[in-house]
Amino acid sequence: MKIMIAYDGSRNAKLALAQVVNMFRCNHPLLVLVGVVENPLDATDNNEALFQQEHDEVKQHLQEGVAFAIGEGFQAEQLLAEGDARKMLLQATRKLSPDLLVIARHSHQPDGGIIAKSLTYFVDELDYMTFGSVSSFLARRAECPLLILPSP
Repeated sequence: MKIMIAYDGSRNAKLALAQVVNMFRCNHPLLVLVGVVENPLDATDNNEALFQQEHDEVKQHLQEGVAFAIGEGFQAEQLLAEGDARKMLLQATRKLSPDLLVIARHSHQPDGGIIAKSLTYFVDELDYMTFGSVSSFLARRAECPLLILPSP
């Protein structure tokens, strides 16, 4: 069994990885952590430096996630892509043919009280209506089963 996890090192991605480890431990799957770095909008030196910084951070997060999975007794690999996260994750599923793709729902403010949660809900709905989201994009297009884990 091969499980692909969209992984950016965020709190929600780490929680999703931990949930996958707990849920699928008895299946002994290969975990493939996929991180995506957005391409800079222009080729200025400043944007190139920001892109390189993001690239290094995502690579570090992937290495830490793989180390965690291996420490839990899983086989694990990493894949670092560059471009639009939605399209790169879809392309990765087509290339690697996982049995399951796991993503964590994005949250702008993962911790907080009722006001913060209400604001997060509003912002998430606004994002969905105006820009779409990675999870909704993949739910419509992925050719493998998709597990979307909610943020706590």
